[in-house]
Amino acid sequence: MTYDIAALKARLAGIRLEDNPAVLRQKSRDFYWYSPTLKRQFDGVVGDILAAPVSEEEVLRVLAACFDLGIPVTPRGTGTGNYGQAMPLAGGLVLDLSGLDKVLDIAPGRVRAQAGALLADIDAACAASGQELRLHPSTYRTASLGGFIAGGSGGVGSISWGGLRDLGNILSLRLATMEASPRLLTLTGEEVQKVAHAYGTNGIILDIEMPLAPAYDWTEAIVGFADFNEAAAYANALGEQDALLKKLVSVIAAPIPQMSFLRHRPFLPDGRHIVLVMLAPMGRAAFESFTARWGGEMLFRSDLLSPEERKGLPPLYELAWNHTTLRALRVDPAITYLQTLYPFPDQLALVAKVHALLGEEVPAHLEFVRFDGKVTCFGLPLVRFASEERLEEIVALHEELGIPVFNPHRYTLEEGGMKQTDPAQLAFKRQADPRGLLNPGKMIAWENPDFDFATGRTYLFPGLEGRATGEAS
Repeated sequence: MTYDIAALKARLAGIRLEDNPAVLRQKSRDFYWYSPTLKRQFDGVVGDILAAPVSEEEVLRVLAACFDLGIPVTPRGTGTGNYGQAMPLAGGLVLDLSGLDKVLDIAPGRVRAQAGALLADIDAACAASGQELRLHPSTYRTASLGGFIAGGSGGVGSISWGGLRDLGNILSLRLATMEASPRLLTLTGEEVQKVAHAYGTNGIILDIEMPLAPAYDWTEAIVGFADFNEAAAYANALGEQDALLKKLVSVIAAPIPQMSFLRHRPFLPDGRHIVLVMLAPMGRAAFESFTARWGGEMLFRSDLLSPEERKGLPPLYELAWNHTTLRALRVDPAITYLQTLYPFPDQLALVAKVHALLGEEVPAHLEFVRFDGKVTCFGLPLVRFASEERLEEIVALHEELGIPVFNPHRYTLEEGGMKQTDPAQLAFKRQADPRGLLNPGKMIAWENPDFDFATGRTYLFPGLEGRATGEAS
């Protein structure tokens, strides 16, 4: 598809624009290459031009000009997503929002910041008040707030606070519509879910108000078990100990930690399945007693190390969530992963069943969370990739067992986990993006309203020449 980029440049004089091919290529991609399927499909995806506004007024100018010229707009934060959420499948303009990076207001229990503000910078600004964000991804040090809201789901902190889908974990957000005269809208309460985790398909997020929690100097611990199912049961029980304030409870099956966590390798005996824990310091003694009761082996405690021993060690959350996958990929490029949910109350039985069936081919990785108020776990198992066909067989096996798969080898909102279009998000897109110019190709119901989810009829986005088609899971 071709667009009148010369006319766009004339309309956007005074706004930073970039059309250097190397910069455009870098700014048109995320960590899609975690998936061999997406890597094959997306390696040629690139925008035609990048705009990097530094104010709301500049954002509105960009949107109005692109609407008038019929040029698609794909919003982007820092590009730390994993399945092409911010990749411009139809080309057009990449809207780099990293210049909108201000923390606007801090108050007891809440913070408001612009979409491009880094999560770590927001917490640094809140530190003087003794507060921090409730939730963040493992890419905390490099991820932007807007990218987290548009593409994320929860992460570190979810064991105590649940996910972004839970009411109260996003207080409000302001966005711009994609119209001839873009409107500024504020969403609160349940309305925020019209735009949260919508990949920027139905509005450009400008700033967000998030809840805060008390900040702690979190104690990091690694607990070892010889038996994987015992490690999972311990982690589940620890998650249910509400009096112990926790930020992270992760389980990773051997030999992944020993292979991948190179700087922590001296603390990781061969054959040990490990549980990563972050907890508030006042709970250390209780945590030690709880772990001894379960027969866990305390392999690592951050508070027991000297400054010299801690030097060079990454924070423990950078061994968890999708950083587990990243570290394994650095050692073995044939590794990929899945994203699953083990429904309450059968999570431990399902975990044991899958581990028995696929343990060596699909080494287990669990993240314990609160989901609909109950402690259960997501799975981010690693997969020793053999073929795309075998990958689909593994997905089908999980689903036959009653384990939902949020497929990271698909790039649409529906195929990535919802299974059907969110009616509220689709209705809001009709209002906020009537020409369908925001991040085309990511919402099946907009691109192909006749798609049959019951039969999984093949979905094809015409902007990707030569890519293989996918089927709805």
